[in-house]
Amino acid sequence: MANAVGMIEVFGLVAAFVAGDAGCKAANVTIETFDRNKPANADSLPVPLIVMVKFRGGVEDVKAAVEAAEAAANKVSGVITKHIIANPEADTEKLLALNGLDKN
Repeated sequence: MANAVGMIEVFGLVAAFVAGDAGCKAANVTIETFDRNKPANADSLPVPLIVMVKFRGGVEDVKAAVEAAEAAANKVSGVITKHIIANPEADTEKLLALNGLDKN
């Protein structure tokens, strides 16, 4: 059975690092690669870069990590959205491995 995955999108890289740190301190989780998105309306956002932090672990640990990450990121620049997948399907796992930070 796959580990649960928790995803939280925040404004900016600093908020992503703060969120990731808080999530890992709050629960027994690991961080998967960050992902980024620069939306078309970037100039109207508080920070023109959206970063997704992905946590892996047991369902309860992932929930605790996402909650802690949300509280921490809201102190920096804010949270856009969050979601937890308790048991990702194999095809979903393939998509979760994709990220935009290693692209030019």
